[in-house]
Amino acid sequence: MVGIRTRDLRKVYTSAPPLGASGGSAPPAARGKPASGKKEKQPKPEIVALNGLSLDIAAGEVFGLLGPNGAGKSTTIGILTTRIRPTSGQAWIGDHDVWQEQVAVKRLIGVVAQRPNLDFSLTAREILLFHGAYFGLNSEERSTRAAKLLDRFKLTDRADQMVRGFSGGMMQRLSIARAMMHDPQVLFLDEPSAGLDPQTKLLLWEIIREYNQTGKTILLTTHYMEEADALAHRIAIIDHGSNIAMGTPVELKHSVPGGYLLRLRFGRHSPELLQKLQSIVGVREVRTTSNDGSPDLSADLYADRGGQLISEIASIAAASGVELHDVHISEPSLENLFLHHTGRSLRE
Repeated sequence: MVGIRTRDLRKVYTSAPPLGASGGSAPPAARGKPASGKKEKQPKPEIVALNGLSLDIAAGEVFGLLGPNGAGKSTTIGILTTRIRPTSGQAWIGDHDVWQEQVAVKRLIGVVAQRPNLDFSLTAREILLFHGAYFGLNSEERSTRAAKLLDRFKLTDRADQMVRGFSGGMMQRLSIARAMMHDPQVLFLDEPSAGLDPQTKLLLWEIIREYNQTGKTILLTTHYMEEADALAHRIAIIDHGSNIAMGTPVELKHSVPGGYLLRLRFGRHSPELLQKLQSIVGVREVRTTSNDGSPDLSADLYADRGGQLISEIASIAAASGVELHDVHISEPSLENLFLHHTGRSLRE
């Protein structure tokens, strides 16, 4: 079995400045430079995608990278699968340094990209057969494996049709079947269930569990809390390229103060009300949240109870002369953990 390690991975992207951003409206002389007519060269902007990410993923583990779009999940996958060169840091698949031993690494891994990248000029069966040939499988083994995978992913009836006519869900299923064709020790799944219908998503989850039970290591990225909760043995929640929390789903949910989150909105701001809310038995933390200039008061209340607190909150609000407009209760979840650490939703 093969594990995954990263140490202090950092990736900084640079891109050209936006159109019209270079130069400036003031003439060169006004900036204390000779009026030579030459444009002053502007530094390229830097986008920090990963900021010192370190992971230790055990062999045979299903590990989830959870975070919003732009958190650095796909960049991490890109580095580990030899597609993106890190600015600094190191990564290993088993004992192999990803950037020193790329050929050895590629033989060990299977990759499912965020968007299907299938050859539309081939049939589903041909895609699997050609992929097996790339990895040195003989003709008989290729045919046997392709038939089994097509059946498992419910694609047998479309096996000999061009994939250009496939739905998005069918293409995603075929992409995962292709990645499994050479029986890789490590499987990378980048947002595997994005855009899938509920039935296809459940089939995918079942297949991922089955593959893991054969001893394979699986790293999946997702911004769906329920997917990480259902599949991953451990999870790293990342944001802005950094790891903000790591552990089992149960451990992470229990790390939220009190577990329950009550999102409250009142008719007006009241410091006195906030103090009274903080004094309620079972309330661990009260945080005000942005309300975009509205006179209303929005607050997140972390507590060890949920609905039982509503009547007490309403009574305190009435006694303070403040109207309670809205209440939303969330049970312990990974979403609550992300909100607690960042103040925003995983889907933002």
